[in-house]
Amino acid sequence: AYQLTFAIITPALIAGAFAERMKFSASLLFFGLWHLIVYAPICHQVWGGGYLGSLGVLDFAGGAVVHVNAGVAGLVCALVLGPRHGFGRDNMAPHNLSLTAIGTGLLFVGWLGFNAGSAWAADGIAAVAALNTILAAAAAALGWMVVEWIDHKKPTLLGLLSGIVGGLVGVTPAAGLVDPKGAFLIGAISGPACYFGAVWLKRALKYDDSLDAFGVHGMGGIVGALLTGVFATAAINPAAEGASILNQALGLVAVIAWSAVGTFVVLMICRFTTGLKVTREQEIEGLDVTQHGEGLP
Repeated sequence: AYQLTFAIITPALIAGAFAERMKFSASLLFFGLWHLIVYAPICHQVWGGGYLGSLGVLDFAGGAVVHVNAGVAGLVCALVLGPRHGFGRDNMAPHNLSLTAIGTGLLFVGWLGFNAGSAWAADGIAAVAALNTILAAAAAALGWMVVEWIDHKKPTLLGLLSGIVGGLVGVTPAAGLVDPKGAFLIGAISGPACYFGAVWLKRALKYDDSLDAFGVHGMGGIVGALLTGVFATAAINPAAEGASILNQALGLVAVIAWSAVGTFVVLMICRFTTGLKVTREQEIEGLDVTQHGEGLP
């Protein structure tokens, strides 16, 4: 049952990349097929005694299985579906920062459960995983804010909140494998890395990743997974014995390749069955109205 919570949350991250564009019927088919074709094989290869796990790939709480997997899938979805109407022209910033802040707080609390709970016991590893989660999130929030302050001349609450999530993502594969110093450094690096993915990379490549599924979850997961190979220590967790950045990189290549190809295949199945993208008129009117008959027209 605990593992199913990871399976449930992963496609929710992907949905952030194609928000306001995919038909509801397509999304239902997509999530069902994606779980079977993409998520389940990766999960079992890393955590279920599969090949990647036997190679020594470390992923304490889902850096590759959840975040890199979802981030890459989200990027493929964004590229296949194309941008929202008005992307690059209209202001598409969150309309209510108070709700964004509340959501980040709720996410933070839940993340402590995921990371500390991945110790599978109320022990010292769970305690250090919880502490590492808090440290990395704080460091990443500061890291994002500093880079944003330099780049845009002003620090923002949205940036701070995005940095918190980036730090949570970055420390996820390492939470119960590194000491607090390692967690702080992972967070301090993840914040600017996620800023690069969510702002500079998206702007340069001009893809519409609505909620930065790849920019934050993909980039943060990649950085965190690689740095797990650098900072993991057997003094914290015996499972970290033999950790290496090479093993982590090989695992990432396998996860990225499987996720990208599998997601594309699932999208093509949806395109030729349910149809994939809503019409421009439906998008402008709003999916609440056109897909569900609810909300204000």
